[in-house]
Amino acid sequence: MNQLKFLWGLCLACALMVTPLSQWQPTTQTAVDTLAVQLDGRKKPLDTVARETVATIHGSGQYQLTSGEVLDAPQTYWSLWLNSRDWNDEPFILVNYRPLKTQLGLPLEQKYFSFSTLINSELGGILQKAHTQQLQEQPLTRDEREAFTLEDRLNLMLDTVGSQTLPLVPYPSDIKGAWVGIAEAQQLYPPEIAARIQTEFERLNQQYQENGDDLGRLQDTTAMLQKSLADLSPEIYPDSATLQREVFFNYFHPFGKAWQLYAIAFLTLLTSQLIPTLNLYWSGMGLFLGGILVQIFGFILRMQIAGRPPVTNMYESVVWVGFGIAALAFCFELQTRARSYLLAAAPLAVVCLLLADSLPAVLDPSIEPLVPVLQDNFWLSIHVPTITLSYASFALAMGLGHLALVQYWRQPQGGSTATILSRLNTRVIQVGILLLTAGIILGGIWAHFSWGRFWGWDPKETWALIALLCYLAPVHGRLAGWLGQFGMNVASVLAFNAVLMAWYGVNFVLGTGLHSYGFGTGGSELLIASIVGLDTFFVLATILRHRSRHDASVPVPDVQTVDA
Repeated sequence: MNQLKFLWGLCLACALMVTPLSQWQPTTQTAVDTLAVQLDGRKKPLDTVARETVATIHGSGQYQLTSGEVLDAPQTYWSLWLNSRDWNDEPFILVNYRPLKTQLGLPLEQKYFSFSTLINSELGGILQKAHTQQLQEQPLTRDEREAFTLEDRLNLMLDTVGSQTLPLVPYPSDIKGAWVGIAEAQQLYPPEIAARIQTEFERLNQQYQENGDDLGRLQDTTAMLQKSLADLSPEIYPDSATLQREVFFNYFHPFGKAWQLYAIAFLTLLTSQLIPTLNLYWSGMGLFLGGILVQIFGFILRMQIAGRPPVTNMYESVVWVGFGIAALAFCFELQTRARSYLLAAAPLAVVCLLLADSLPAVLDPSIEPLVPVLQDNFWLSIHVPTITLSYASFALAMGLGHLALVQYWRQPQGGSTATILSRLNTRVIQVGILLLTAGIILGGIWAHFSWGRFWGWDPKETWALIALLCYLAPVHGRLAGWLGQFGMNVASVLAFNAVLMAWYGVNFVLGTGLHSYGFGTGGSELLIASIVGLDTFFVLATILRHRSRHDASVPVPDVQTVDA
């Protein structure tokens, strides 16, 4: 019976993924989307270029025009590329860092600004000072790094609007040769061939200007242009299956679908706890496994596209940690049937994937070539996944710790549920310690081959060691009898702040060290600090409540009996 309910939940997850498949593969998934472009060190479909460009500049996959019309990423990109609007005055460019807006004299409540507004601001002076700092090899402040990010958005906007140099024309013979724009085709091919390509592109441009944002009407003309470009160099131009696979990945959006399944599974499992008579536990397990399988499918597609493990930037690490939380919890749940692991893991996995899904300007999902230090796929494939899986273990322990602390609010001593959660929590922390220790050692070996030293007190290395010590201390205290189960649950919550610093703080706050390939901008220190502060307040309040109730429950000795 339980197996049938498990299969029912898994089948339901598959049905939820397959039923709206027609919505994920619209009719425009042909030449309009799969026109090949050589950009950022790789060949990719125009659909990917559109999504990456719009997300980088605007911070979202959709843009609402001043007229109220909403354009998706491909529609917005085609309008930028073929310059069908006055993009100079459209409030399209994202500026979300408040201190920088203050320096530029921009309204703090406004999020998007036009190109002309930013060019006429004080940004030039700020950038000049920042470039001077960079040339002098001095550390950059957060304000200066944010100014550089805004400069990149302005440059990308400038390169995109009305671009005549988008590299659509393949190199004739060398697979590593640089592609050129339509207007530059005569650099690689005879004048008559270049003129024919130019004519087909002008026909496409004219048809677009006549039909506006209805990209479906451009299919035939775009297909003719794509065929002409592919015929120029059939061995160099990417095959149709490769381009369509990446477009399918974009539309299928597996990591977005995965967090939805985790959320449904969480609600199902929570209902099974609140209303045991419904017996939905195994159905929730099936739904949760469906989310894991969708994520695995997404990883396979992304690895096929990128040709490497999906753990090389902050976006991929967040998605990988979300997967690690879910996979570890599912394995522990299958082993123990504790009915607690998935309740703790599902919200955390949802948060990780939801952040990666909704913050493309902060967590850049673009697939780009690796920096030289990461090009050794052997070490990349074992060191980074091991470290991030340890983060996933500690995040799961933090979730279990919160569940246990909630039990202490309900009962003075926590009851049997808190005891079970504490035991489960300790087991997960031990797994995390093993993974983090192995990851640090593997990272040291990789550093020896890449940088010529095993350990150099780089900020990322230092904070990884601090995080390890923050978990080793309570585990040894628990084994020595210095720390009870309540203290272990408190430690699992508070120690995760060290992981947060090693993971988020070094990349977004410090922004220094040899691990620069993981650095980013756009993170909100105020938001993170507020969440950490509220969580710490919750822990302290729980400690005070537990101590007061514990003291009240201890019987006061009879003085006369003691004297006797």
